[in-house]
Amino acid sequence: MISKLLESLYTKVFINIVIENSQTVVYVEVCSKKSVLQNMHKYFDTTTMNSKMYEFIHAYYKESPFCYVSILDKSPLQGAIPTCDVKEMSRYCDINSSEHRCFSKDWAYYTSEYDLEAIKHEYRSAGVDFIFSPFVIMANFFKDKIDNTLSMFVLLEDNYISFSVFDNSKLLYAEYLNMEHHKESDELLMESPLEDDELDGIDLEEIDIDDDSGGFDDFTNIEDLDSSEAIDEFSQEQEIKETITKEEYSPTDGFNEDYQRFSLIKGALSTFYKDPKYNSKFIESIYIADGVGVTNDLKNYLEEEMFLSVYVRKIDLAVALCDMAKAEI
Repeated sequence: MISKLLESLYTKVFINIVIENSQTVVYVEVCSKKSVLQNMHKYFDTTTMNSKMYEFIHAYYKESPFCYVSILDKSPLQGAIPTCDVKEMSRYCDINSSEHRCFSKDWAYYTSEYDLEAIKHEYRSAGVDFIFSPFVIMANFFKDKIDNTLSMFVLLEDNYISFSVFDNSKLLYAEYLNMEHHKESDELLMESPLEDDELDGIDLEEIDIDDDSGGFDDFTNIEDLDSSEAIDEFSQEQEIKETITKEEYSPTDGFNEDYQRFSLIKGALSTFYKDPKYNSKFIESIYIADGVGVTNDLKNYLEEEMFLSVYVRKIDLAVALCDMAKAEI
């Protein structure tokens, strides 16, 4: 009774933290019993708690004894599984080193115990009340579709993608991937030298060195390059061409993130279809919660190359965290 009276006298403050690739977003809502009195996003150029972030959060702590801090789980060792039976969970994850929660009687989400403790330690000065799984965020965001369709659902974060397949609220498949990890793997493959067996298709005996087809025609006037001016001009032109080539065609510069996302979605669907652990069914539609601001390219790739019906919804992850925290309270 007393706590209810106090709640009616004080505002509630919800502080929500989302760690991105190179910055942290802190979203604050100050609420009365019936309305939002204040809300704001604050961006910090850090991925860990620093003095500026602490001072910002602490200032809101002074406003009310009812202050709640939420953070989005970024553990690479997390996911969701299509069972809530402890005996079956070991088929999908290492339950001995993970903490799990049942979302419903049919599926659960899990995360690394070590990473949970690391989050609590990093934000111990502010105190963490809720650590939310991206799969819970996604299930809440697409509740109207998950409950009555067979589709793939995807949550796009900065550098992370959460995949899931639901059939009328029953989880069939889920996976959590780090885009940066897969990008580095792709670049290593692109940069690796050709192995001996990759040259098997080239038969050196079939190359006719006496062929007059003109392969060396460009060098018939090579004596014209003997002068130092010509050599300098030729050298400068080559440097310009090499510079342009590196800038335009380097595999690491201007990396097409939307195509990478498409490739990961394609790979996730392939895993769902082929891995015998999952009760695979043919997927015709995909719902994307866009937390990064993708271009139309991603939608086009999925529609034109995989013949999927694609629906994209914008999501503010920090606001979605706040909604989850208010529901918990």
